[in-house]
Amino acid sequence: MARAITLGNGNMLVGLDYRGQVRDLYYPYVGQTNHVSGASGSYVHRIGVWVDGETSWLDDGEWTITIGTDSDSVIGHVTAVNETRGVTLVTRDAVHNEHDVFLRHMVVHNDRDEEREIKVFFAQQFRIAESRRGDTALFDPRVSAIVHYKGKDTFLINAMINDVQFTEYNIGLFGIEGKEGTWHDAFDGVLEKNPIEHGSVDSIIALSHTYAPEASADIYYWVVCADSIPKAHTLDELVIDETPERLIVSTDAYWKAWLEKDNRDMSALPAELTKLYRQSLATIRVHTDNRGGIIASSDTDMLHHGRDTYSYVWPRDGAMIARVLDKVGYQDVAERFFEFAARCQEPGGYLMHKYLTDGSLGSSWHPWLQHGKPYLPIQEDETASILFALWEHYEISRDLEFVETHYNSFIEPAAKFISEYIEATTGLPQASFDLWEEKYGTSTYTAASVYGGLMAATRFAGLLGKDNDARTYQAIAQRLSAAIVTYLYKPELKMFVKQVFHTDDGLTYDDTLDVSSFHGIVLFGVLPVDDERIKTSLKTIEAKLAVNAESHGFVRYERDTYYTMQEAGSPNPWVITTLWVAQYYIAAATKAADLKTALGILEWTASHAGAGGTLAEQMHPHTREHKSAAPLIWSHAEFVLAVDAYLKKLESFKTKK
Repeated sequence: MARAITLGNGNMLVGLDYRGQVRDLYYPYVGQTNHVSGASGSYVHRIGVWVDGETSWLDDGEWTITIGTDSDSVIGHVTAVNETRGVTLVTRDAVHNEHDVFLRHMVVHNDRDEEREIKVFFAQQFRIAESRRGDTALFDPRVSAIVHYKGKDTFLINAMINDVQFTEYNIGLFGIEGKEGTWHDAFDGVLEKNPIEHGSVDSIIALSHTYAPEASADIYYWVVCADSIPKAHTLDELVIDETPERLIVSTDAYWKAWLEKDNRDMSALPAELTKLYRQSLATIRVHTDNRGGIIASSDTDMLHHGRDTYSYVWPRDGAMIARVLDKVGYQDVAERFFEFAARCQEPGGYLMHKYLTDGSLGSSWHPWLQHGKPYLPIQEDETASILFALWEHYEISRDLEFVETHYNSFIEPAAKFISEYIEATTGLPQASFDLWEEKYGTSTYTAASVYGGLMAATRFAGLLGKDNDARTYQAIAQRLSAAIVTYLYKPELKMFVKQVFHTDDGLTYDDTLDVSSFHGIVLFGVLPVDDERIKTSLKTIEAKLAVNAESHGFVRYERDTYYTMQEAGSPNPWVITTLWVAQYYIAAATKAADLKTALGILEWTASHAGAGGTLAEQMHPHTREHKSAAPLIWSHAEFVLAVDAYLKKLESFKTKK
């Protein structure tokens, strides 16, 4: 189940599913260690209600649930209605912007016109440090709260109903020794109060109240994250002293102020686009670690289908997201990403496949050997894209000191690497993996990114008076530009090729139509948007890569099989590739009427967002069901970029008048 809501503060990230249940809890690095790890149905923080002698859980099908986030904040809300039981739950959810606390304010309403006792259960299943062994859970009488811990990783659970702290609880085993979970203890409405357990452990608490006819009660529930039990106690005391409600209100105020920093006039857009724009900005920030790393996604459901998640920092994705943050006024966040990338750089000047948010190397399937010979297992566009985005950062910030600080240590080594990693005969880049991480060769997109990186390096060198380096980088870039047009555009294909492979017999071509081959040429400035080869390539894409189904949009490339459903009869449309087409139309527009197609694509994107404003990587072409990771932060970034470009182009037409 994809994530409906993601909440966070740069240290802690909580993901809620479409039943309002906690599925992910990352701490203390965004995206690195998931202490719930919702890849399995057995790991989830459940919510249940006992009334009239029976217990019902939010995921058992009895409940009608709507879920979403505020459009101008990072506050989640869940409404769960059970007509059979006559109970309604309404929550407001937040991760405090300053303190590492997940907070829920739940209003419980008795929908019947009779007095009834109602109990609400909160069941916690942690997989601390992503391991099932060695956890401890206990009822801590010093604070009358539940504590789960292993090593330094500590989680304290507390709750109140109408300002009275919970007193009912139980702690037990799950997933081992034949135990399915302590939450089963709730079915009779009575919890056994076992005070401690270790191993693969879970816990449950209950909050009971006698409700007058059609009356309500307020529950506040919170999970504290800390690196020791004493620190968890201190933070728990702060929550009680400040009150959970004030902390939720202050978090709401913080995010409103953060989003208002981008205070542009958006009245030209339909309301649903404005809402998704702000939700996308918030989603990007939630997935950005305070130490700079920007993860691709926090959704762990991908573990159902593969061996890993998207909870890593891809230098390319991060660069594309950082340049969006720069363009809409969040240069401080973007700058931290560039500092993160500089810390990750290899001694040879390049960046590897992907990284964890603490800067350590991420998992990879890229081999160091090709046909028995050693090769660099990199995607060269990841290094080049950061140089490209970093120059755009300078153009916006004009922070010369930042550039000077990183020139010798990061910019120059990266520039020298991409300027030397060139195939001598053609002037094209040497082989590396393409941006889709699938084929080892020289893709058009990678070649274009290297051109963009070399031009950025030329400008940086010129800015700092390193004229010899500037001339060298520019000469290599000019040769590369000519090589791209000569070797990678095929008139008979009416499109740039996907990739070429250097062999002893010359070049072998992969003529698969790929949207990135078109987009890279435009994005990195190899050719202007009005070049006939660009126009022809667009027509080819629209004729061959558009989805003619309920969803529409554009696929990545011909015969794409990634998450493609056999019965669909078509690869899945991707959000980013579809938005690339919109961005081209915006860039090429010469009058307001030319923006109609782009606006339609923006509306298409909004129509595919989840209830909480979540954009996936791709969708089923007929059912629109989210496929692969959701949210995908690159999707959100491309939407923000397209909206930003749309509004700026529209304003330029008004100015000309």
